[in-house]
Amino acid sequence: MGSYDEEAEFSGFVQGRWNGLVRTAYLLTGNQHDAEDLAQTALAKVYASWRRVRSSDSPDAYVRRILVTSNIDRFRKRRLAEYPTDELLEPSGPHPTDASAQVDQRQVLFAALAALPARQRAVVVLRYWEDLSEAQVAAALGCSAGTVKSQAAKGLAKLRAHHGLTDLSTPVMTDSRSKVLT
Repeated sequence: MGSYDEEAEFSGFVQGRWNGLVRTAYLLTGNQHDAEDLAQTALAKVYASWRRVRSSDSPDAYVRRILVTSNIDRFRKRRLAEYPTDELLEPSGPHPTDASAQVDQRQVLFAALAALPARQRAVVVLRYWEDLSEAQVAAALGCSAGTVKSQAAKGLAKLRAHHGLTDLSTPVMTDSRSKVLT
């Protein structure tokens, strides 16, 4: 980057997108620290090519693509030090408005997402959490809309069959996104 204006523009872009990027990265990684590292990695790549990113039709889509690609690269470069397990905390029966119960339910959902293969997880997160269209997800992942449909169907089927999620009697998410699993 060269000028002060470009630096200020990039800084404003980061400030406006940071929370959303970390939230999406968390859903991709299942870990807050990995999510922050992934968001920083993606933004470092964006910084290096900021002129090209800012002149693209959709800088947000460009950044999401880098985020997803960087997450997939994490698995290519090293094997997982942690392995998903079938043992999950069983949700207790407290009142559904109990904040701790909602936290437990979300942990079960995040564990179920972490058990999905990286590609299915990316499709489910982008399609249903980020609420992108099939075409936008396909563009972000560099695949066809048909691949997005099939990966979403497979991912949702695995989530629906996940034993920790089938036991939940209340919605896992309190917004419109909870409809995905019901």
